[in-house]
Amino acid sequence: MPVLSTYARKKKTEFFLASIPREARILEIGCGSMWVGDYFRSNGYTNYVGLDIEPPADVVGDVRDWPSLGLKPGEFDVIVAFEVIEHVDFTAEARDLLKPGGLLMMTSPVPHMDWAMRLLEQVGLNQPRTSPHDSLVYFDRLPHFEPISLRRKAGLSQWGVLRKPH
Repeated sequence: MPVLSTYARKKKTEFFLASIPREARILEIGCGSMWVGDYFRSNGYTNYVGLDIEPPADVVGDVRDWPSLGLKPGEFDVIVAFEVIEHVDFTAEARDLLKPGGLLMMTSPVPHMDWAMRLLEQVGLNQPRTSPHDSLVYFDRLPHFEPISLRRKAGLSQWGVLRKPH
């Protein structure tokens, strides 16, 4: 487990998760260890679904195959995807799964600084890659979404809250 993981989780919780209404329908793409789901469930959220290609997840499968996974178009108010977009471009799927005005909350390396993120991984200060970073994208250039709040963290990571237009 990376040294900064507890701190990073706290900061992500404050920036992204704490402002989501308890009644929101939430999909997490790439739920991994389920820490986001644990946060939601322990804080009274009842409409959370964690999706990942491997268990433990509420739904196991690839988000690009969402119709076969029992998900419905426009079903979600919020999609959370921490450290996923650099592995697979799921923006069209997120657009389809979100309600009009729904929010997409993401983190990812800043594309031109991914080399530095790799160095941090090698010294154990960042989570190891689970697959190549083939889909790096700048959040302010993301199609299908309007930026609401974009942040750069230490010049290495980008955090974004984006909205699906009405």
